[in-house]
Amino acid sequence: MRDVLRRFRAEQISIRAATAELGLGRSRFYELYGTYLAACAKRKARSWTPISSGGNQRRPFPDPVANTLRKLLGAVPPCSYSFTASEVLRRHGFTLHRATVRRWALRQGLVPLGPRKNPPRPVRRWQVQHIGQLWQYDASPHRWFPGQERQPSLLGLIDDHSRLISGARIYERENLPAHLDFLPAAFRQHGLPLALYVDYHSFFFTSQPEALTQLGSALRFYEVSLRYAPTPQAKGKIERSHDFWQKRLPPLFCAEQITTLPEANDLLEKLRHHHNAKEIHRELRSTPQAAWDLALKENRSVLRAAPNCPWWPYVWSLRSQTKVGPDQRIAVGSQRFHIERPCGTSVTRCLHPNGDASVLLLPPAHGKLPTLLLNLSHPK
Repeated sequence: MRDVLRRFRAEQISIRAATAELGLGRSRFYELYGTYLAACAKRKARSWTPISSGGNQRRPFPDPVANTLRKLLGAVPPCSYSFTASEVLRRHGFTLHRATVRRWALRQGLVPLGPRKNPPRPVRRWQVQHIGQLWQYDASPHRWFPGQERQPSLLGLIDDHSRLISGARIYERENLPAHLDFLPAAFRQHGLPLALYVDYHSFFFTSQPEALTQLGSALRFYEVSLRYAPTPQAKGKIERSHDFWQKRLPPLFCAEQITTLPEANDLLEKLRHHHNAKEIHRELRSTPQAAWDLALKENRSVLRAAPNCPWWPYVWSLRSQTKVGPDQRIAVGSQRFHIERPCGTSVTRCLHPNGDASVLLLPPAHGKLPTLLLNLSHPK
């Protein structure tokens, strides 16, 4: 070994030849080479001996951890190494690095044959300086359940500053009731942001100047504005979040045999909390929750608590104007219901995301209280 190091020092052999001759990795070789140079400086090169590496002290994983690794890596399609390490931490409290999972998969013969990975994408450095200043919002239709042709839509919200995923839920399809159900739940949990960063979908944008869609009107009622991204690449944070879920959820649903939306959303909520609190974001070098908490500590937050407003359930509903008929009835669903108002009176019909229906005398307005004329539970 001294002879190899002597020749490497004299530049007679390359690093590749030296490591091959000793059967060592580059890091271990340079560790030994550093101690050899220190001995040379003290004129003790001839008596130098290598320090002990400590040997192979790797211990086998506990059986529950090994079983989880086999289950997730053996799914079709298999879970990624980073997600498998994250699941082992969530389920067993056992910390693993993705590289450790990969080496274990290589020894077990669980490495899938797949296409060559693309080179890493450039990192976008732009972000707002306060939490709640801008939340990116989008929907991702995908075949979330293996073996099924349907493509439910995952609605996702991510804070532009901290990268905290403030909401994620799968719906049978992307429609207005889905948005009206998803957004108020996220606002109740985290607060109201100043703006949502969205695309030019008809749910958010109308071609008529100064006009608002019904969803835009609901957001405007609570002073949440809309900002429009010119291209999908402009809202790259939420697009990368979609890719994040698309790579993780289908193999996990396959491994856990999850085929229904309620089961999927229960697990998705646990994964969202775990990701926010435990997984290090590569750009921030901290967890999203830590970045969120740091911004709160430094008073870099523009979030507003969701108000205790009597209009809240009616603002977040599918509203339409109708008139009381000659029989003093209005249509709700396939039935007609009696209203104690004169014929021809204009009323506001509200269809709530949970299936309930309400009838108001006047549409939502600041400075007034709602006058409820009718409240129905799941009308046909």
